[in-house]
Amino acid sequence: MDPVTLIVTALASGAGSGLKDAASSAVADAYNGLKALAARALAGRKKGELVLAEHEQAPEVWEKPLAEELRAAGAADNADLVAAAELLMSLMDAAGTAAGKYRVVVQNSQGIQVGDHNTQTLNFGSKPDG
Repeated sequence: MDPVTLIVTALASGAGSGLKDAASSAVADAYNGLKALAARALAGRKKGELVLAEHEQAPEVWEKPLAEELRAAGAADNADLVAAAELLMSLMDAAGTAAGKYRVVVQNSQGIQVGDHNTQTLNFGSKPDG
């Protein structure tokens, strides 16, 4: 998974469970640490700061804008931020982490989807006659 997608996925997962009383203290701590690192990466980017705050309340709505802001801020190259996202996902989905679900790396490719329950239609080459 590319680093920004991993960060956004971890933030969304943490927002969904890290805020509940039932979440373990380790998950809550990891989520809060990730959120703090993301805030630091977006510091000074007014839109980025706003999107991060809104994402916590409605991750599904703010996922794409957050990813755009993180990319623009160079979050993919922030090793501490990526490591914090990996840590949170390892706590929240140990089986998925062990299976490599959050370690997908795609480079120089077309038509790739990462995640669960995707649908994709690809048309390569010339258009069919008709």
